Order: sequence, then structure tokens, then C-alpha cells
Amino acid sequence: MTSPLELVCPAGTPAALRAAIEAGADAVYLGFRDETNARNFPGLNFSVSELADALAFAHKAGRKVLLAVNTYADATDPGPWHRAIRNASELGVDAIILADIGLLAHARDHYPELRLHLSVQASASNAAAINYYAETFGVRRVVLPRVLTVPEIAKLNEQISVETEVFAFGGMCPMAEGRCTLSSYATGQSPNRNGVCSPPDHVDYVREQRGMTSRLGGFTINRFDDDEQAGYPTLCKGRFQVADARGYIFEEPTSLDIRPILPSLAKAGVRALKIEGRQRSKAYVREVVAGFRAAIDTMGVEGAATTGEAGNNLAAISEGNITTTGAYRKKWL
Repeated sequence: MTSPLELVCPAGTPAALRAAIEAGADAVYLGFRDETNARNFPGLNFSVSELADALAFAHKAGRKVLLAVNTYADATDPGPWHRAIRNASELGVDAIILADIGLLAHARDHYPELRLHLSVQASASNAAAINYYAETFGVRRVVLPRVLTVPEIAKLNEQISVETEVFAFGGMCPMAEGRCTLSSYATGQSPNRNGVCSPPDHVDYVREQRGMTSRLGGFTINRFDDDEQAGYPTLCKGRFQVADARGYIFEEPTSLDIRPILPSLAKAGVRALKIEGRQRSKAYVREVVAGFRAAIDTMGVEGAATTGEAGNNLAAISEGNITTTGAYRKKWL
């Protein structure tokens, strides 16, 4: 029986793509090796020929490939973004993920056969916004920001005509998704324009007498005691000390894991689950995908383990070794 929840998994490299598909992904999402996608890190992403090979491999296995062209085009030179959309059409990707209104219009007008998905970078989280994208550009699916509760998603799905996709595992990133510019203050590079949040060439770890210090662009982001796991330095997860109190102001270093609430999300009308992590290793991708494949396949099966217990324990590979259901099961007012 086909699951009502499509499992959409990250592929930062051809090896990760194969690992995701072999572990049970229904679809993989990836980007070209340039600034047109929001994970423009050295050593990641695909060339045009590699995407062609990826499509052949995925389609032979009966799986889908979604191309992320989800940064905002350079107003003085939209050429790379237009080429990415043209290549997506010529190669026959199953969908293209866009955020920029100009690029959505370009795809609609020049490549009407392309299936369009709205990136989380567009920050569309209400019915009016989503219906605008659907009616104006023909968007078929929207990736929702990680700020909505399950009841809010259920109500939203009653008011829109397109599919919804939600993040299921990995980084939280709720800092005004699609509009966050925090990283650019420290590094001069914007996630929305350059495709990099906290780029690794601006990251430093320094061993000091008080422990391990992480820095971004020369700014101290966190200091870890010897018995703590040192996390990756992003400004939204900085830890601050005021007098004798030390704590996180914006966001704690934890990972999202929505397996315990899969039935609720399915009942709310969610169509697809997105695993974050195109910058992760193929071993990480394989383990997370396998865990979610088991959880989805046993959902509602009589006598099976509860959804949250199905599959492998992913806390060990989560940020801070802690997982949360985030805003989906928000309990505060």
C-alpha cells in the first residue's frame, strides 16, 4: 500500500543520493554547484551531467528528483538562475523548488511543463500567500516554515488547493525562514543570495583554558565545557552569559524529529515530509532515511511499535544529541 506521506530526502552529493534511494526515499532534492541553491558549500551539489545520471538512477528505481533553485536571483545577472531552470526542464526533473517571484514567473512563462514547488525560502505560511502563488504561478506544493502547529497546518490545508510539505528531521532554522540575514552580518554572505548560512571557511574552533570556543567570522558564538559536544557555530544558536546566567537567546542546538507525531501530521493533510541535511554525509543520510522509512511504513500497522519507536534511534546523530517536535507540538501561548 502506498503511504500517504511522501519521504523527501537530501542529496548533497551523488553518493548521498544513492544512499537515500537505497534506504527508502520516495524523492530526493538537490541543487546545482553554484549560487542558485541555498546549500552552496564547497564539495557539495551537482553538475549538469551528474544531475542527468542522478535522474537516470532515481527514475530506474521509481523515485523522484526535485531540483532546488531556491535562492534569490542577482538583479544584475539572473543568467545562472535562468540556466538552472532551463537545464531542469531539458533534463526532465520531477519538480523544481523556487522562492523568487521573478523566477517563478520565468518558469511559468517559458517552461509550462515544469512542476513548481514553493520553497520554504518564500516564507509562505498563510492561506492568502499560498493561494496567491498557486493562482499566479501554478505552484503545486508549498514547503511550510517550521513555525506552525499541527492544528494550524490542518486548518491551512482546508483553505488551500496545493500540497503541503513539512520539515521532519534535522536543523530547526525557524529564524524568519526565507528572510534570515543573521549570517551575513558576521560573514558578508547571505543565505538568500549566496546560498550559504555560516559558511565553513568563516568557522573556527579554538581550544582555550575554559574549554572549546566556536567562532564565526571572528565573533565568538559559543564556548563549550569539556563534557559538552561542540556544535556548529551559527548566530541563531549563540550562547550568551549575563552575570552568572548562561543560556541560549534565540534557539538551542537541537534537531527536529517528528516521528512521534506522524499520524497527526498525516491526519492534518500533510502530503510530504522533508529531511534536512544536504551538507551531511551519506552515512547520516542513510541512517535518517532508514529510520523514517520504518516509521512511515509501520504507521497505523496493528501490533507494530509506536511511530516514535519505530526504526533506529536518531538522537545520537542529532545536534546536541537532543531531538524535539518543535513548533508542531507547541505548548506555550
